[in-house]
Amino acid sequence: MRLICLSSLVFVIVSCQPTKNPADGEVSIDTVSVASHLQVLSSDEYEGRKPFTEGEEKTVQYLEAQFRKMGLAPGNGDSYIQEVPMVEITAEPDDEMVISGQTGEVRLDVKEEFVVYTEIPEEETKIERSELVFAGFGIVAPEYNWNDYEGLDVTGKTVIVLVNDPGFGSGDPSLFKGETMTYYGRWTYKYEEAARQGAAGVLIVHETIPAGYPWLVVRNSWSGAKLNLDVSAEGKCAVQGWITRDAAIKIFEASGKDMRNFTTMARSADFEPFSLGLEASVGIRNSIKRDVSKNVIAEIRGTEAPDEAVVYSAHWDHLGIGQSVDGDSIYNGALDNASGTAVLLGLAEAFKKTSEPKRTIAFLAVTAEEQGLLGSQYYCENPTYSPEKMVANINMDGASYYGPMKDLTVIGYGQSNLDDMAQVVAEKQGRYLKPDPDAGKGYFFRSDHFNFAKIGVPAFYASADFEAIEGGVASIQGLKDAYLQKRYHRPQDEYEAVDWQYGGLLQDGMLYYELGSQLANSNIWPEWKDGSEFKSLRE
Repeated sequence: MRLICLSSLVFVIVSCQPTKNPADGEVSIDTVSVASHLQVLSSDEYEGRKPFTEGEEKTVQYLEAQFRKMGLAPGNGDSYIQEVPMVEITAEPDDEMVISGQTGEVRLDVKEEFVVYTEIPEEETKIERSELVFAGFGIVAPEYNWNDYEGLDVTGKTVIVLVNDPGFGSGDPSLFKGETMTYYGRWTYKYEEAARQGAAGVLIVHETIPAGYPWLVVRNSWSGAKLNLDVSAEGKCAVQGWITRDAAIKIFEASGKDMRNFTTMARSADFEPFSLGLEASVGIRNSIKRDVSKNVIAEIRGTEAPDEAVVYSAHWDHLGIGQSVDGDSIYNGALDNASGTAVLLGLAEAFKKTSEPKRTIAFLAVTAEEQGLLGSQYYCENPTYSPEKMVANINMDGASYYGPMKDLTVIGYGQSNLDDMAQVVAEKQGRYLKPDPDAGKGYFFRSDHFNFAKIGVPAFYASADFEAIEGGVASIQGLKDAYLQKRYHRPQDEYEAVDWQYGGLLQDGMLYYELGSQLANSNIWPEWKDGSEFKSLRE
């Protein structure tokens, strides 16, 4: 791995300093400081920042030390730390999953054709000759008049379901939300619904385009040690996981049923689930470790309404040390998400120097996002501010690493009127607002703001991500494609000065600052828009 000296960092980004905010005079999101934090947190010394490791201890110590140095108050009573009880389950699945039927057996190879794990903290979990059922997209959505489990009892059985939801790829904008993924398309929902139906096992058919990531990401992310909140495992499937599309085709062919167009079949309004006439067997041996991970939270206490809070968030964790790729096994997570954590620190520093807000401004660095948004889930279930008093959440997951940009791309565009507030700020910067062009990949449900949305708090997640001032759309798309194919969730996501420019990050940082400043120094209460599934929660 390449080591970059700080002097070269300063040379690369010094031209980005400083900027001004009309409301507060001289305000700087100090990109030199941000770059320094980014380099430290993504260094080999921090071992990929996985919870339950020495890398976590170093990360938490660093974050607390920085908040103290800036003069921010603890955000959890008299502590900067919120303990998050977790259980780590290291799964060792069988080398093969055996699919048996009247015509013989199909054997699938672990990691190459399937991955399975469990959230049940027992030394062994398994499905043994469990009847296989094809349950379409695995969705029960009364508001769409949709029930993929209707008329079939799957208690004790194993369901095969498709990734995403019926609207994606259908060409029909009235089917669910068309190309925009709903929560029903998320893998977390599919596991939850299968468990509610009483299934013993659930297998999601992976496809790169509707999933939004290749099989390598599935294999790396769902193999080895997995963390869960240490709460009751009641209502969980014994075995849950993924199979490749090719593996699914093998199974469907072995069933003897005509399933050549299984996606079209599942998308039909009159689809009914059915047994495949096959049985699945696979076992998982589990090593179990209980421990406590940590969220880190600091605040600038409001002068007039201290119980009302604007919450900035970023996840500090990544994947730690794992499978070697091209001779490197440290998953540094520079972009994902040392960068967002560094911007969080940059915002805290800027606010502390320039603002005495009327409402409280909180800075929350959460654990275990990569394990299923666990740190933010725990925080939202055990908040330090009442949910009805949380004004908004502004989340940062992957800072812009491009030069100056023309756009602000909003993930979950149209959910709340935070979009409208952000548009005003972006236009003052000479930028335009753009809805997420990859709405079908469900990014709104894939970072920590989603847990705030689930308790009704309007949540904002946006960054410069589409069109550069120099190089336009094509240059940014090329950088994004290269990152997804070569660096995302791989050891190659590391800090390299030649890759990082700070114009877009500075634009975003100042937008986050101004948006938060407006909220913290007014009586504005952002609202969910009509059609948002979270509107009723706030009301």
